[in-house]
Amino acid sequence: MHSEKASTGLRLAAWGGLLFLHFPILIIFLYAFNTEDAAFSFPPKGFTLKWFAVAFARPDVLEAIKLSLQVACLATLIALVLGTLASAALYRRSFFGKESISLMLILPIALPGIITGIALLSAFKALGIEPGVFTIVVGHATFCVVIVYNNVIARLRRTSQSLIEASMDLGADGWQTFRYIILPNLGSALLAGGMLAFALSFDEIIVTTFTAGHERTLPIWLLNQLSRPRDVPVTNVVAMLVMLVTMLPILGAYYLTRGGESVAGSGK
Repeated sequence: MHSEKASTGLRLAAWGGLLFLHFPILIIFLYAFNTEDAAFSFPPKGFTLKWFAVAFARPDVLEAIKLSLQVACLATLIALVLGTLASAALYRRSFFGKESISLMLILPIALPGIITGIALLSAFKALGIEPGVFTIVVGHATFCVVIVYNNVIARLRRTSQSLIEASMDLGADGWQTFRYIILPNLGSALLAGGMLAFALSFDEIIVTTFTAGHERTLPIWLLNQLSRPRDVPVTNVVAMLVMLVTMLPILGAYYLTRGGESVAGSGK
C-alpha cells in the first residue's frame, strides 16, 4: 500500500528550504532586541526593549506608521467595494468584452510594480494631479481590487444558485436576497480578501515610490534608513513591525479559507 507520508529526506529538504527563506527575518527579529547599537555585532550582547521605546518616540516613525495605516485602510475599502461589484457583474452572465474586462482587472497584479508605477505617474501628470496621499491610495487600490475580486468571484461560483432562486420564489426582493443569502455566503471571502489587500498595501514600496511625491509611508521610511547606519536598531524594530502587520492578516486569511475546496461557497 502506498504511504501518504513524506520520506525523511523530503521532510528535511522542506524544513531546510523554510529555514533558508526565513533565516534573514529571524535575524531582524533578533537584532531588534539587541542591547548593542552597532550595525552588526553577533552574537547579540543581551536582551532589551529599549529600541522599541526609542522607535515609538520618534515623530517620523509615528507619522510613517499613521500614513501607511491610512493608505492601507482606504485602499482596502475601495478594493472591497469595486472588487465585489466587479465580481458580481462578471461571474454569471456572458457578454461581449467580458474576458477583456477580466484581463484588465487582473493585469495590475501581474505587471511588474515598476511598470504600474510609471503608468500611474504618467496618468496623474497628464491629468494635472500632484502626487500625494490620494495618488498613493489610487495606486494601491489598482492591485488590491484584484485580491478582493479573485476571492469574491471564486466564492460566487461556488454558491448554489438554488439558494438564490428559492429566496426569490419565496417573495424576497433583490436587496433581501443579497442581504440574507448572498452576503452571508460572501462574508469570509470578503474578510480574507480585505485582510490580504490590507497586508499588500501596507508593505508596498515600488508603486508607492512613483506615486508618493513628498509623502513617506513606512516602507519608504525603511528604504531611506539604509543610508543611516546609526539608526540600525530602530530600523530593525520598524522592520519587525511591518512584517508582523503584514504576516498576521495573511495567516488570518489562510485560516479563513483553508480546507474548503469541497465546500460550496469556498473562497479558495
